Amino acid sequence: MKTDFVIAYDIGSTGNKTCLYRLDGGVTLLAEADSKYPLTVVENGGVEQNPEDWWRSMRETTREVLRLADLPPPSIRAISFCSQMQGLVLVDRGGAVLRPAMSYMDKRATAQYKRWRAGPVKVAGINIGKLLISMLETGVVAASAKDPVYRYAWVRENESALFERIHKWLDVKDYLVFRATGRYVSSEDSAFATMLYNTRRRRWSEPVCRLHGVRMEHLAEIVRCTDSVGALTGEAAAELGLSPECTVFSGGGDSTLIGLGAGNTRPGETHVYIGTSGWVSTVVDKQRTDAASMIASVIGAIPGQYNYFAEMETSGKCIEWARDHLVVDEIGAYEADCDLDHLIEHMCSAAERVPPGSRGVVFMPWLLGNRCPFEDADCRGGFINISLTTKKEDLIRAVFEGILMHKRWMLDRQDTKVKTSPVIRVAGGGARSPVICQMLADILNRQVECPEKPQNSGALGAAILMAGGLGHIASLKEAGGMARIAQRYEPDPAAAGVYDKNFAVFKRLYRKNRRNFRIMNRESGPGKRD
Repeated sequence: MKTDFVIAYDIGSTGNKTCLYRLDGGVTLLAEADSKYPLTVVENGGVEQNPEDWWRSMRETTREVLRLADLPPPSIRAISFCSQMQGLVLVDRGGAVLRPAMSYMDKRATAQYKRWRAGPVKVAGINIGKLLISMLETGVVAASAKDPVYRYAWVRENESALFERIHKWLDVKDYLVFRATGRYVSSEDSAFATMLYNTRRRRWSEPVCRLHGVRMEHLAEIVRCTDSVGALTGEAAAELGLSPECTVFSGGGDSTLIGLGAGNTRPGETHVYIGTSGWVSTVVDKQRTDAASMIASVIGAIPGQYNYFAEMETSGKCIEWARDHLVVDEIGAYEADCDLDHLIEHMCSAAERVPPGSRGVVFMPWLLGNRCPFEDADCRGGFINISLTTKKEDLIRAVFEGILMHKRWMLDRQDTKVKTSPVIRVAGGGARSPVICQMLADILNRQVECPEKPQNSGALGAAILMAGGLGHIASLKEAGGMARIAQRYEPDPAAAGVYDKNFAVFKRLYRKNRRNFRIMNRESGPGKRD
């Protein structure tokens, strides 16, 4: 059997994980390297990144994994990508980036969204005519101010001179494919995430583009996640330290490939992701939408499949917030500059000392607004039920529990439309903690399976795509067994009972505080902050 070596780049919100794999009928990790980059919050709710940081991280980590694996550059047969989605990267005719990339977290386009959805007759808060055209053409509707089509409109209205210089609108991964090959392409899942893609006809929807004022010449050629886009250009090969004969596969977004890397390849299989953001995703074989709960079916890497997808904005980001603002000497973490992994070990050890339910403290994890099961850019996080006896370790455990209770809320809403699996796979950096995984099992009251290296599930998904493209597997449906399970967690009935009580309170907190969030975070006043 032939052997190929490939590199997968997982371009996340705050850093890139680069993994070098050997393909020989299976997929074996040989080396990995991480590189961090900033996420900049600007005025009016903007969240931006410099695309050059993504490319720099690829250059640095490519050389590092080659060194660690002791492989020469010509041995790398192919590269591919898994990346954050719904970014807005605008380039001119020469391929130069026109402005900082606007992240999926960016919420500056609230006014544009409100104007678009306005009308005398509405369904789910959206003009009924626009809703019907969108649903008939694409099966979804851009129902969030954070959807990229409204950020495109924001640039058109607020940066008009720059807008006229746009040649192409690309997502994060698709920009990196351009840097690698010189081709402007968009994988089907990236195209779908714009809410402008007709999945039946496999092309951009001209009627929906007209509805949003999108110039179709700004949109890239559509390809499949598994397609080979071409070889590295000479310039890209020199920068990455690879051979110009190296093949570039399109790859996919994180919502597409993390599930594949976690082993979800059959309809009904569900996984929970705990990364910077977070989600619950279930494989389905028909496109389904729950507009009221902000749940849509994202096109999958396997033909004919979709991922019924419910997202929360801040998941692991809440853990980072707790690390930065709560973790001090009380739990034995003195090191001001120690890395995230080291501090999270302290946090998990502290949380493990606290009984389920955090001694009555509940945390709301909406630090940057929320999408599902309610869309509200104004809502924020907070603790409730703190007493004189509350300790910092109680607050830390409450942060973990709040993140996971929100996952349960999204899973429950999925269960109203589709059948989710009795055994839940978990992926992402948060899944490295046995404490968090056991909490998840208890809060969901379901068995939880954690694959090996859950933080690399996206990179593994990209490697599996290359395994299919290079002929190592006949179909991506064979990939389910490539995610080897490292640990299984059974729910504790006593803990599950405690969480049922806290979860009932958790769900009421948003409804009871919605007006307060609006007063504090939208209406003018000295207390307003982003």
